[in-house]
Amino acid sequence: MFHYPVAITIPLVLRTLKQHHQPPKTFLHFRTPFDLLVATILSAQCTDARVNKVTEKILYPKYSAPADYAEVSLRELEHDIHSCGTYRNKAKHIQAMCKLLIARHGGEVPRAMHELVALPGVGRKTASVVLSAAFGIHEGIAVDTHVYRVAKRLGLSRGRSPEAVERDLMRGTTPQDWGTLTTLLISHGRAVCAARKRACDVCPFQKMCPSSWAEGRKDRTRQDSRSSP
Repeated sequence: MFHYPVAITIPLVLRTLKQHHQPPKTFLHFRTPFDLLVATILSAQCTDARVNKVTEKILYPKYSAPADYAEVSLRELEHDIHSCGTYRNKAKHIQAMCKLLIARHGGEVPRAMHELVALPGVGRKTASVVLSAAFGIHEGIAVDTHVYRVAKRLGLSRGRSPEAVERDLMRGTTPQDWGTLTTLLISHGRAVCAARKRACDVCPFQKMCPSSWAEGRKDRTRQDSRSSP
């Protein structure tokens, strides 16, 4: 079995990536916690850039409170968010979420994981983003495709699901760092550790990474053990 010279730890990743990236609390633009909740629902299977374009040009000038979304026709809401993909399901979820938000929470976004995930269209990833970026509350790590990929490639987790990867990352650091770790891994996944072409030659972990293409190692995110740079 091949032995890597240095084990990559989460504290090491945090220290190193902070020197290379200065990401915001979230890449989604928002005015209020409620805006962020809607934007994060829209971001499923859609780029942050696209969501930001839709929210800033269409939604924010038109909608500001749960009642605005709840009272508009479903067809009109579908039209407004059409370019974000899977717009029919997202429109239904947003309207149902807003109605429940009004009925259970007086229109205010709750500040607890268990209350957020009880809302339609809201899973742990969405709840983690909202709690961390809007309230500074850290109850989980938002594992998107970038976080999942980078965590697996760096050997920070052997989990085969976002939930398993989240548990490994949470065990490896303190809650105060969970939000920062999320955005740093996303930044690294976008700029360097991309899905199709790993820029391992400019990666600060290239010598120690168990998936380093520069060192001739295979991509740990590929279960069939085949990879290409």
